[in-house]
Amino acid sequence: MAALAPDPLILASRGWADYGLVDSGHGRKLERYGSYRFIRPEPQALWTPRLSDWQADGEFVPGSDEDGGGRWRFSGEVPQEGWPLAWGDVRFTAQCTPFRHLGFFPDMAPVWEWMGSRLDGRKGAATLNLFGYTGVGTLALSGFGPVTHVDASKKSVAQAKNNAALSGMEDRPIRWLVDDAAKFAAREVRRERRYDGIILDPPKFGRGPGGEVWRLEEHLPGLIGDCRRLLDGESRFLFLTVYAVRMSSLAIAGLLGEALADLPGTVEHGELAVREEGEDGRLLPTAIFARWCNG
Repeated sequence: MAALAPDPLILASRGWADYGLVDSGHGRKLERYGSYRFIRPEPQALWTPRLSDWQADGEFVPGSDEDGGGRWRFSGEVPQEGWPLAWGDVRFTAQCTPFRHLGFFPDMAPVWEWMGSRLDGRKGAATLNLFGYTGVGTLALSGFGPVTHVDASKKSVAQAKNNAALSGMEDRPIRWLVDDAAKFAAREVRRERRYDGIILDPPKFGRGPGGEVWRLEEHLPGLIGDCRRLLDGESRFLFLTVYAVRMSSLAIAGLLGEALADLPGTVEHGELAVREEGEDGRLLPTAIFARWCNG
């Protein structure tokens, strides 16, 4: 029976050669993406910046309405088509998107490392990446066996394929699918498929390629229930991340604990964060997570 760990964890990315959190504060953050620096809004940076002068190549200026939005304002020459970055053996394109991010989520780096540690030594491990976005996590998993990558955005899946080619991994056993994640998982249950590991990063609200509506609080329990049916006692992990919601990691850990109660292993929960560069770098929280691990 999966046991629920009571104490929360912090998984913190410390940055790497192609990415770093330079500074944060007063509701913003200054980041390094390769040779470029950008300023983006960050409501959780309540403190005072350490640096007095932020020099950046671009800044995302948020919209004034409740629905968000905004635009990029550039002070230097930034390639509109993007530029290559790397995380380990995985190469991908960073790009200033209309949604304020840059084509990948650097706080996921410790998650990619953790998944690899769970699969280490297991040959041909089959994994599923739901809401897979531009595929950095998928490419990291593909070194352990076949991966099924699912995202509702045709553009994101195309970018993920481009990242695979950029990494020299286009021949790896990856299924690239433009599909509604919840519907796909339900079909996989009917097919009696199983996976060694599942990662899912659902949005608060979204639409599938056929106009399907996704609302996190309403639809997440059903999706987690289907994910449970795709795992068994030999599976190694399920990792769930949740962004931009008023919800505790204990809540989603409780959901996993209930759904996976008949499996061995442990359910843990906590926060993802990025640590500022420098010896006294502060931790900037980004998301909550819950994970099940076995063995």
